[in-house]
Amino acid sequence: MRVYVGFDDTDTLDSEYGTGKLVRRFERVLPEGCSLWGVVRQQLLFDERIPYTSHNSSACAIIDLPDPSLMSELISRAVDHIEQESTEGSDPGLCVVRENDPVLSHFISLGRSCTARVMTQQEILQAANGTHISGHGGTNDGIIGAAAAVGLTVSGWSGRFIEFGRLREFPAMVTVKELESFGVHVVSLDRNTMVPDHDDTINTKGWLRPRLWGSRPVLPVLPAGEKFWESMGEKRRKKK
Repeated sequence: MRVYVGFDDTDTLDSEYGTGKLVRRFERVLPEGCSLWGVVRQQLLFDERIPYTSHNSSACAIIDLPDPSLMSELISRAVDHIEQESTEGSDPGLCVVRENDPVLSHFISLGRSCTARVMTQQEILQAANGTHISGHGGTNDGIIGAAAAVGLTVSGWSGRFIEFGRLREFPAMVTVKELESFGVHVVSLDRNTMVPDHDDTINTKGWLRPRLWGSRPVLPVLPAGEKFWESMGEKRRKKK
């Protein structure tokens, strides 16, 4: 059974790390037998009425459970994790939904709304219908981002992977074959519809972050020479 666990730490300007790292660390405390399929970062609305620190993003951990009876234990560990790891002074929130839950269709709509307008806690709670949503400090506004992370991820067409297997261990230069054997589909966005060959090389710029397209990890690339490609996007340096 697959379960979607949305986190929004909200963090603060003094935080050592943000929501992304908090969610990736959740893998360390999963119940025995459970596995992390991936973590997807979701970008939400930039608006001066929303109190975010730098990016207003949230993230969803996609967990595979070998037995539905582990659901309660998973939620308990997620609660403990966000309470222990979230930054003092933040407004963390958590949302946990199992696959095929009827509420997911509502969450997909809410997630999309969170990228376009300012949402309220009440709107999220009304849609929950018994699904686990909980705030863990401050204003509890993190429940909005956590629910949005679940909805956007379930939609299958939003966000980028910040964890997927040994994603961070790949070198800057990698072949199409290596990525596709790893489970990352390579897609060219070239105007002439050129198709990357298995033996072609991709420069990931040391920042391999596939998109979530069609409910799978997809790396968009552009041609950069004969049998050579570059992935789109790169790591942004933090402003001092």
